[in-house]
Amino acid sequence: MRASRQWFWVLLLGIAMIALCGRAAADPPSRAARLAYASGIVSFSPAGESEWVEATLNRPLTTGDRLWADAESRAEVQVGGAALRMGASTSVTLLNLDDMIAQVQLSQGTLKVRVRRLAPDQAFEIDTPNLAFTLRRPGEYRIEVDPAGDATAVMVRSGEGEAYGDGASYVIDSRQGYRFSGTDLRDYQPIAAPDDDFDRWASDRDHRSDDSASARYVSSDVVGYEDLDGNGTWRAEPGYGNVWVPNRVAADWTPYQQGHWAWVDPWGWTWVDDAPWGYAVSHYGRWANLRGTWGWVPGPLSALAVYAPALVAFLVGGGGDVGWFPLGPRDVYRPSYAASRGYFDRVNRSNTAINTTTITNVYNTTNVTNITYANRHVPGAVVAVSTTAFVHAKPVGKARVQVSKEAIASAPVSAVAAVAPVQESVHGAAAPGAKRPTRGEHVIVARSAPPAAPVGFAAQQRQLGAIPGRPLDEAARRQLKPIATVPARKIVVLAAAQAKPPTALPPPAANSSGVSRQPDQRRAPAAAPAPAALASPQPASVPPKAAPSPATRPRAEAERPPLASPPARAPVSSEHAPQRARPEPPEAKARPMPPLVLPPQVRPPPIALPILRPVPIARAPQRATPAPLVPPAAPAKRVAPSPVRPEPSPAAQPSARKPAPEAITSVEQKKAEEERLKRKP
Repeated sequence: MRASRQWFWVLLLGIAMIALCGRAAADPPSRAARLAYASGIVSFSPAGESEWVEATLNRPLTTGDRLWADAESRAEVQVGGAALRMGASTSVTLLNLDDMIAQVQLSQGTLKVRVRRLAPDQAFEIDTPNLAFTLRRPGEYRIEVDPAGDATAVMVRSGEGEAYGDGASYVIDSRQGYRFSGTDLRDYQPIAAPDDDFDRWASDRDHRSDDSASARYVSSDVVGYEDLDGNGTWRAEPGYGNVWVPNRVAADWTPYQQGHWAWVDPWGWTWVDDAPWGYAVSHYGRWANLRGTWGWVPGPLSALAVYAPALVAFLVGGGGDVGWFPLGPRDVYRPSYAASRGYFDRVNRSNTAINTTTITNVYNTTNVTNITYANRHVPGAVVAVSTTAFVHAKPVGKARVQVSKEAIASAPVSAVAAVAPVQESVHGAAAPGAKRPTRGEHVIVARSAPPAAPVGFAAQQRQLGAIPGRPLDEAARRQLKPIATVPARKIVVLAAAQAKPPTALPPPAANSSGVSRQPDQRRAPAAAPAPAALASPQPASVPPKAAPSPATRPRAEAERPPLASPPARAPVSSEHAPQRARPEPPEAKARPMPPLVLPPQVRPPPIALPILRPVPIARAPQRATPAPLVPPAAPAKRVAPSPVRPEPSPAAQPSARKPAPEAITSVEQKKAEEERLKRKP
């Protein structure tokens, strides 16, 4: 009987844990990306859609969204504590974005990544046609992909990262750069990071966040806080603490008035503000009316900020209009999407100082009409538009309709705008027919397996019509099949056996001008084994081929390491010590070992040695009476006198009469010697 009770409680606990895990899995991400800057022609394609539209600033971005910066164009995407800057002719796709990972596909172009914070359990990955690059530390990185997709350059200005390929992986330390060709990472050369206009523009953008005064008042996870500088003032308010008040706004300005509504999965109806500073104040914190002036009250400074699509409450009225008003401090936000109890608590406690009991009471109640909201009856706080303008993402400032006080007082409050979206709701206020990437999709190498490609709006429209204003949960979305003609993604996920412990590449040698001294130190194509050979097991006891000695090799080969020699390893820091190969213990040799996969033989770039040439040695200056050029002959033996013989010509005795070229140290001495030879009979 006692054992039966124990099993009963164990079973009950297991069911409860499964239920909690299922609800937690339905929670949307606590962060979203933001299109913070666009210059030139920047196009956007929502997740699961094939059509491209003009990108809209402050548009929240999530998994599956695509961006294209055309020629002579630039864009910036912010996510958490990171910024991704896109150069000209650059194609980017958000493969995966949630609380644990930011996975970005770079199909072509230039991407500058600045990461200010990276939690130990978070991952940041850039996937290209040649390799997958993971960021191991906060820092500054630059990745370039050729338009043809056959080469990728990785430059680390600060920080540290790992490049993963087909059967190989390498650590790239700070102030190092390499250009890789192919997917096996065997063909590479060191390069130096450029310093061009794109880099200087990215540095100027970094200074905005590094030197922001608003960083002292908001959580570091609030996206877009640097845009509050110069567009408003911070002041202390009794009962609220530090409050930001916008400047240069109309006297009758109201939050959530200048912008439009868009449908963004998985949150549903999302506010897109027109003001450059409107992102942070629309998706974080609360609004308070301070004696007729609106002020934004941020959440706790130490809390992990949680993104919300719009911190408003809706009014359900007759006549086909949709109204809303901003939530005030200590108002509880009720999501229109499926969320767990833990998410409900986090999204409220991170955006305002609120009592736990209040959160619990609102979470457990189904009747929200009896809740008192701080801003509902503030003059001008309620903004309303027609249902048609709301659904078709029309600018609210132009489509706003007046609502009487009696209608506001009698209209019930709802957490959901009970209006089903249409196709224009997904694109937002963007104009269709924008430019798209110049080349098709490349095969992409990934380290982490991204989720399945999102289905488009057409596959969800019928189900969304049955639950107006509420998005589908993740389980229902997984059962749908895409209808829109979207190019299939071609992603090769590296197997676990291919993800070997990374090794360190030798640092690139650069001259005083900052350009690599090695013009092209890539391996010859014939020396690189096929990718299939890298993954096949090989006996660990096969010794490498002996390289010929330098004396027996030609001069060109003697100046570079042999192709079969093991790669030279740069010093590795102590934190990489566990990744080094350790000697096998004696007892391990007695038992049979499975065959090991040999690491790829990557030839490091040879070191350029100077060519030694003989240098003339400067002679000491000659005296007034020059010494004879030919040393005096040894004393001859005493013999009988003989007839005088004619002296041989200088041509017959070149060593005695003609000085050696290296003995002449100046032009004057050479001319004097020639004159002396001419006067000699």
